[in-house]
Amino acid sequence: MLTNSFIDPDLLLHGYANGMFPMSENAKSNEVYWVEPKLRGIIPLNGFHVSRSLQRVLNKANYTITFDTKFEEVLSSCADRDETWINPIIYKSYQNLFEMGYAHSIEVNRNNILIGGVYGVVLGSAFFGESMFSKEKNGSKIALKHLVEHLNNRGFTLFDTQFQNPHLKTLGCMEIYQKDYIELLKCALIHKVSF
Repeated sequence: MLTNSFIDPDLLLHGYANGMFPMSENAKSNEVYWVEPKLRGIIPLNGFHVSRSLQRVLNKANYTITFDTKFEEVLSSCADRDETWINPIIYKSYQNLFEMGYAHSIEVNRNNILIGGVYGVVLGSAFFGESMFSKEKNGSKIALKHLVEHLNNRGFTLFDTQFQNPHLKTLGCMEIYQKDYIELLKCALIHKVSF
């Protein structure tokens, strides 16, 4: 259990490298705990599922995609919900990782207004998805589709979603045992790529 104002970046990265990630109970909590789930959610980088309705949205292309230009706005949008694990400690910790070049965001913009996005952490050739949001229908799905394309183009080998949920399952997310995840993670940490 951590109760500092932020998690030491080296400790945070060490946690990711060993298959753990931090969460808090809620936005008002002044504590953070480490999570190591028995079942881990991943999106196979060759297995992202695009439904017909999502493909129609993608075909319209009435949006622009940016990376790392609105990180704090993405982080704030992910935290701005009734139930969230992003408390001030988590918030500050990922701001620090972004400034150090380890945390990244993908942003979906329409008329220069942020309508969806994802943020996460990069180590080696692994992308650890932390959170996503939509301010308009399909905003997070558009972000995920372009993120998967980007990760493939850059040579990433692992897209960790932490958990599988019904939303992610429709997009191809699958669950694997933590021990199998650790093997994939070990391989991903060996290969360094640039986000």
